[in-house]
Amino acid sequence: MDHIEPFRIEISDDELADLQRRLRATRWPDPETPNDWSQGIPLAYVQEVCRYWAEEYDWRATETRLNQLDQFRTPLDGLGIHFLHLRSPHDHALPLVLTHGWPGSIVEFLKVIGPLTDPTAHGGEAADAFHLVCPTLPGYGFSDKPTEPGWNIERIARAWSQLMLRLGYERYVAQGGDWGAAVTTSIGLQDTEHCLGIHLNMPIVTPDRDTMGDLTEREQDALAGRKYYVDWDSGYSKQQSTRPQTVGYGLTDSPAGQAAWILEKFWSWTDCDGHPENVLTRDELLDNVMLYWLPKAAASSARLYWESFGRASMEEVQIPVGCSIFPKEIFRSSRRWAEKRFRQLVYWNELDRGGHFAAFERPEIFVNEVRTCFRHMRGAAN
Repeated sequence: MDHIEPFRIEISDDELADLQRRLRATRWPDPETPNDWSQGIPLAYVQEVCRYWAEEYDWRATETRLNQLDQFRTPLDGLGIHFLHLRSPHDHALPLVLTHGWPGSIVEFLKVIGPLTDPTAHGGEAADAFHLVCPTLPGYGFSDKPTEPGWNIERIARAWSQLMLRLGYERYVAQGGDWGAAVTTSIGLQDTEHCLGIHLNMPIVTPDRDTMGDLTEREQDALAGRKYYVDWDSGYSKQQSTRPQTVGYGLTDSPAGQAAWILEKFWSWTDCDGHPENVLTRDELLDNVMLYWLPKAAASSARLYWESFGRASMEEVQIPVGCSIFPKEIFRSSRRWAEKRFRQLVYWNELDRGGHFAAFERPEIFVNEVRTCFRHMRGAAN
């Protein structure tokens, strides 16, 4: 069965009342001993966010905004998948599947939907228009949760290719960061018949050993960033890739815990000058957290790490690839490292500002990167 059904988010008043009750009844830990984030997200900030969440945050406004978009669900390989499908008003728009990661969601893309689908309404050219498909990863948001092992990156990529064909897109391009970058790269490996090319804002490549005696300053910085991640920033991934079920109990039961687990990464991975609310509003941060809290997705989203973390194929990609490297990205590459894996690297740009959640943090820059990259691939779509 390949039916596509319209979807609306309809959270009950009882669910929202339960969230407020839990927030107000939070049992807090003692505060961190240093006066910084080095032990994790500070107690005072989490308490401030949770008070705001319980007393001022308006989920209904976000629900309405999401429901104004064309949302659907369809079965893919036996699992119901939620997605946005936003068609451009422009003829010859290029179909683009845009994939989020952890701890993100489709909320990351809300600020780029308009400029990507209707560029002339946002200072751009009709020639840069896209038909946009934004699927929600299995186990995340309003997609179904896998009930058996096997939903790894490669399987998700096959499902996304099936989705694009089901929507009538015989030729398309793909974009992603974080897990979305892994899914997008896998699409580029598997679906060379239909996928014209890919764009990544976190390309996963192996540093070239032949360059170790002649590293550039950026390459040295990239290696230092990888070491910092392993030493100080990867505890969440170790837990989620080995015991996702165990971590799920506390995060599913405690909204304060779920928010802290996610918001710490927005401090660490955004280009925020020390505080996530320097680059994203508190409402934006909570909109994203809600897409984990409401569907009880803490354990099911973490299972993607158990399925795929550290196991991605490093096979060479033969179709055209573009990469945008943001300075606060977790894993950064150099062009010469990337060229070893991406045999048709048609676009490469290193930005001065921005981090891991590029579309969320720097939507104008992200849109320009996506438009510029895919200009190299549009001719093949006609």
